[in-house]
Amino acid sequence: MSLDALDTKRWLDAASIDPAVLELRPDYRALLIVADGLRPGPGDDFSERVLAAAETQARARFADTPVEEHPHLAAWRDAFRAFGAKPQRTRPSAEALLRRLDAGLPRVDRLTDLYNAVSIAHVLPLGGEDLDHYQGAARLVRADGTEPFEITAGGEPAVENPRPGEVVWRDDAGVTCRRWNWRQCVRTRLTHDTTRAMFVFDALGPMTDDELAAAGDALTATLVEGSPGAQTVSRIVAG
Repeated sequence: MSLDALDTKRWLDAASIDPAVLELRPDYRALLIVADGLRPGPGDDFSERVLAAAETQARARFADTPVEEHPHLAAWRDAFRAFGAKPQRTRPSAEALLRRLDAGLPRVDRLTDLYNAVSIAHVLPLGGEDLDHYQGAARLVRADGTEPFEITAGGEPAVENPRPGEVVWRDDAGVTCRRWNWRQCVRTRLTHDTTRAMFVFDALGPMTDDELAAAGDALTATLVEGSPGAQTVSRIVAG
């Protein structure tokens, strides 16, 4: 199905951030990019080259600086504390990735490896969702604690719930990502069959709008290079 058939602009226009989230961090902005015509599958030479280059760049950047002292990651730690999460235990996604640099990042699949490369190169949380499994608009809210979050436990499907007040991304069916950008659900995760995806870039005050746009441009260019003919549409959602 094409981007026009999906009516992507209307879907993006319906994405929202609840005022209760902005009370925690008025400086928060989300860049949403929808991409269609993607080439999914296991990692390959292209995704390996992109991710390895990003690892090299990130290792040089953090050679003499602790990851948690980077201004954007420090702001994310503060944001997690604001809704009761402990960033030493449940880290913002970009920090969690960067802390694995010494051993090398995990190779997950072609599309995930590509967006992880942009995340560590631009030092911002970035996630990808399979849009074919989304139900309704994307909303960033503070959970009431009853929302379903689909996971796998012991190799079997399971459902857990966020804590009341936790910041979560959700759609009509339930939570798609807990603790802002900590953990994605099974239902909307990218797979070897994903050809249409939505990518979420999370930015706080220390990251400028120009830096956020540069990260978006980097992912768009990478996706199009790796999936010739792919189309993208984007929107920044803010308070």
